[in-house]
This record gives sequence, C-alpha cells and structure tokens, in this order.
Amino acid sequence: MTMSEGQSNTLENPGAGGGGTAVQTRPARPKVRRLPPWKVLLHNDDVNIMEDVIDAIVELTTLRRQDAILRMLEAHTRGLVLLLTTHREHAELLQEQFTSKRLTVTIEPEG
Repeated sequence: MTMSEGQSNTLENPGAGGGGTAVQTRPARPKVRRLPPWKVLLHNDDVNIMEDVIDAIVELTTLRRQDAILRMLEAHTRGLVLLLTTHREHAELLQEQFTSKRLTVTIEPEG
C-alpha cells in the first residue's frame, strides 16, 4: 500500500500527524503450571543397618546428613517418615532408586 503525499506515516514516526503516542507492550509471560505434589515415604525395616539408610537418603535426595539422620530415626521409631514432597515422576524415580538399595519407599499424592 502506498501513501499519498499528504498522509503521515505514523508507523515510522509515531508522533507525527494524528497526535497518537507509541505504546510498547511486552509479550505476556506464560503461566507456570505446577505439577501436583507427591509424598515420598520411607518405611522402617529390620534388614538394613541405620548407617546404610542414612547414606542412601543423602545419596538419593538433597537432604543433608543431619536431616537424613533425623528422618531415619523417625522411620525407625514410628515405622514411617515423610522424606520429601516432589512431583510424581521424581517420586517414582526415587521409589525405584530406594528399592534398588533394598529400602522400602512408597509414594502417594499429597492432600
């Protein structure tokens, strides 16, 4: 499309002619959809020694050693402890990894 001699080009010069102002817009940020949380539960057993359980928790999770000790002791005295909460795929992976170390971990949706 061509412009006649008397028309102003508001696209190239937004302040020219019609008195409008150029408005810059940012693209909308996409909404982050959070995955539903799942609980990873460690069960007590009579097979593994406490030190091996602590080592497995530290190796497979982001828990520090002191937190791993507390979780292991709670599982030992109460029979079950919440290790952590994460999304389902990670919970399933952790369950497999703990099982490979002969530890019993179950997962369930939170809520």
